[in-house]
Order: sequence, then structure tokens, then C-alpha cells
Amino acid sequence: MFGKMGVSFLSTFPSMLPLVPVPSLSATRYPTQAVTIRCNKMEAEICDENGFRRRDILKCIGATVGMELIASSGKFVEEACAADLIQRRQRSELLSSIKGTLSTAINGKPDLIPSILTLTLNDALTYDKATKSGGPNGSIRFSSEISRPENKGLSAALDLIEEAKKEIDSFSKGGPISYADLIQYAGQAAVKATFLAAAIRKTGGNEEKGKLLYTAYGSNGQWGLFDKQFGRTDAQEADPEGRIPQWDKASVKEMKDKFSAVGLGPRQLAVMSAFLGPDQTATETLLASDPEVLPWVQKYQQSRETVSQTNYEVDLITTLTKLSTLGQQINSEAYTYPPQKVDITKLKL
Repeated sequence: MFGKMGVSFLSTFPSMLPLVPVPSLSATRYPTQAVTIRCNKMEAEICDENGFRRRDILKCIGATVGMELIASSGKFVEEACAADLIQRRQRSELLSSIKGTLSTAINGKPDLIPSILTLTLNDALTYDKATKSGGPNGSIRFSSEISRPENKGLSAALDLIEEAKKEIDSFSKGGPISYADLIQYAGQAAVKATFLAAAIRKTGGNEEKGKLLYTAYGSNGQWGLFDKQFGRTDAQEADPEGRIPQWDKASVKEMKDKFSAVGLGPRQLAVMSAFLGPDQTATETLLASDPEVLPWVQKYQQSRETVSQTNYEVDLITTLTKLSTLGQQINSEAYTYPPQKVDITKLKL
């Protein structure tokens, strides 16, 4: 009986036939034995006098099928890799254009930099760990949220972002940019502008030398992780009230408590001093009154006096990166679009 079953089964895999010795069809030469099959595993084996087992057949067939699947999947894998590269290039090109647009807008209104930084922070710090709600979701764009006391004076910064969004949406092939993304990247552009301005001051106001100094000593490469967080989703309503302090009226304890609530400590509070209201010097003076925050305030003040500002810049970028992802699920396929098909009939040889 097994001989007939073996021939019938193997006939569907012709490439296996030369490898598998098919036993004689004479049933009298083989013992009869019950077989129990569980989860495709043979608990009893049947073998002929030459020692050939059914398990051997299954192993050979499994190996052959596996090899055939791998061989046939080559084209699929290549196409998947190509599609992924196309999407990465699309997102990279759009992000580069977004940064250029924001940089131009901010350079035209540098007085709005403090407001842009606070806007970026306030949109992110609405995150609530207990309910996993809020965060950098663009909710600050709603009139009911931007008009709150903690967001007083930030409307002009939001207007700048609105204008930048119109321009970006006009050339984005993958759909409109989310406010959630744009607000965070506006914060990044504002940070870069402050470091570039500092480098220019250190070269006596020479813009060209300042750019060279920032390129040579700046920590621009530290933005890699921040740039990967591209694809935030917009909130459809304002975040709940009472989640953001009024920074210019808050005590150091209130500030510490708010940062602690999202997993940040005195170090991160000190490095974000420029984001906590329009007057960084006044904010740092207040923060320095707390013994836990004081060492970090001094550390970053000293770092800003150096040519590279490395300690200050790296810690600031790291903290902003964490804030910019609080509670967010990043859509890695956002802003991608089908590549244009080439009509080969119109190609000139």
C-alpha cells in the first residue's frame, strides 16, 4: 500500500524523483503498521528493507519546496526593496523642501523664534501618560487651544507656520503636511537658526565665516533620529485644558513636575530654557534658584560660551527629539506616492 502512495505523492514533484528510491509495488514485502499523525509529525515510522522512511520523503520534499519558493521570491524581494527605496527618496526630498521653506520663513522673521520654540514645546507637552493622549499632534492649531493663557503671544508663530504650510502643500505630491509634523520641524528650524546666529556673532558678524564655523563645529549630524520621526498624525480636536503651565508665571517646582510627568528631569528642564517663555535669561535665573537644576544651568551656560557648544546643542537636540515623539505613532509611509510610470513606447533610442 505504501509503495503505491509513495509513487502517487512523489509524482507531483518530478524534480524529486531522481533523488528518492521508489520501493517495489509488491505489498507482501512490507509490514503493515498503524500510523498516528499529529501536527504533521510521524509518531510511528514505516520503513522498507532498504531502510527508506516516509520521514525522508517529507524532508526531501520540504527542502525542495523551500528552495523553489526562495528562488521564485527573488523578483518579489527586488521589487519590494526598490519600492522602499523610492518611498525613502520621496520622503527625504519632501523633508528637505520643508526645511528650506521653514528656514526662509524664519530668517524673514527672526523675532518670532522664541514664540516658535514655545509653540513647539506646548504642542508636545499636552501628552498625558495615564491616558496616552495629547502630545505633538498639532492640536495647538485649534482656536480654542491657541487662545489659552499658556499660549498667549504664540498666534504670530502659528500664522508663520500656516503660511509655510500653504507653500509646502502646493508642492507636496504625497498629500498635505500634517500640522503635527510641521510644528515640530519649525522648532528644529528655529533651533538651527539660533545656533547659526551664535556662530555668526562669534565671527564678528561675518555671515559666511559664521556658516563655516557652524558647519565645522556644529552638531548638525545629531538630528538624524529627529528626522526619522516624520509622519505624525494630526489631532481632530483641541487637547484638554490644564496640561501646560504658564511658563512666565510658573514656579520651578511646577516646571519640574510637568517635565517629570513626561519622563524628563532637571537636566532636560535646564537645556530647554529657551523654550520656556520669551526671555531665556530670566528663565535661567529662576531655574538657577533650584539646587537640582542649578548645575545644569551652569553647564549649558558654559557650553554656549565655547566655539562648538557641543554639550548644550547635543542635549538640546536629544531632548527635543524625545518631546517630539511623545505618544505619537509614526507613519513611515506618509507623504509617499506612486512613482510616475514610464511609457516605453515614447522613449527615444
